[in-house]
Amino acid sequence: MGVMSGTSLDGIDVAEIIFNVSENGTWSYKIISSETVSYVKGWKDKLQKAISFSEQKLTALNSEYTIYLAEVILEFISRKKISKLDAVCSHGHTILHEPQKGVTLQIGNLLEIASLINQKVVCDFRVQDLDLGGNGAPLVPIGDRLLFSEYDYCLNLGGFANVSFEEKIEQQKSKRIAYDVCPVNIVLNYLAEQKGYSFDESGNLARGGKLSKKLFQQLNDLPFYTMNPPKSLGLEWVKNEVFPLLKSPAISIEDQLHTITEHVAFQLSNQFKKDSNILVTGGGAYNSYLIERTNNYKKINLIIPPAELIEFKEALIFALLGILKLRNENNCLKSVTGAKKDHSSGVVFFPKNPLEKA
Repeated sequence: MGVMSGTSLDGIDVAEIIFNVSENGTWSYKIISSETVSYVKGWKDKLQKAISFSEQKLTALNSEYTIYLAEVILEFISRKKISKLDAVCSHGHTILHEPQKGVTLQIGNLLEIASLINQKVVCDFRVQDLDLGGNGAPLVPIGDRLLFSEYDYCLNLGGFANVSFEEKIEQQKSKRIAYDVCPVNIVLNYLAEQKGYSFDESGNLARGGKLSKKLFQQLNDLPFYTMNPPKSLGLEWVKNEVFPLLKSPAISIEDQLHTITEHVAFQLSNQFKKDSNILVTGGGAYNSYLIERTNNYKKINLIIPPAELIEFKEALIFALLGILKLRNENNCLKSVTGAKKDHSSGVVFFPKNPLEKA
């Protein structure tokens, strides 16, 4: 089972998956059941504010969230009548991610979760990579390589946009390159909420706005865009670099949404070679206006898969990361995170008093 909570706070993605690997190392998968469990308002507010919590409050929140996450997982297992799970592979929820300071915190990854759900749990995938000098992100590219190699690029449009692809380094060799591109839903949702919506459905609010040339230029001039990969983004960066640019009362929310969408489309288009095939997943894949604007900048094939893959690709891949960890195989690539070496990241917890599983 893969479990994922993203920065856009849409909810907790849970997916039951069967993996197969052939003798030649080719992986395939089937999603058996999946669901996004929405956060109730109290939890969403708490997680949004947690970045400013004291260490003591974060410790309490981590314990509280671990119990809450266990309840969500148990309810899913019960409702879907799931039995004989090999492992629950959980990302947790990111509260802090400042790799330049060697700091990352994903709550919900405490030892107790294994006993609470009475399952083997693989979790906390980012910390080891930071210890090895990496960014601790992105982690999905190993899954892109193993499960979606038929595409030139894999693009995820979640709280942030991130991209991964193979770059040839020698005639018969290549390395996986991946990095965060720009903020997406973490900013679009923030603006939509000011108009009374949880998100800008299909980009309709943005479509009705107008471009602010000044804001567009300010966004594109942010230093992050001149940095070379590996690089990653977090909520801290958005709060420090992007939100201050959105405080002008002279620019309406619709115009801000329009301009941010145009900024995202512009930044995305810069990542791809002409005529390339791009798998698009994450909630932003439903933003038809964003997809339309991205296509406007360059002739590319943005391929929108079935809803199941759009919504649960990250849960799917974190399940794979957990399986690779249990097989002692590398699940974190130095070419992606900047770590000293490829490695098998994550921790494995076992229930204290394992009961016979149904």
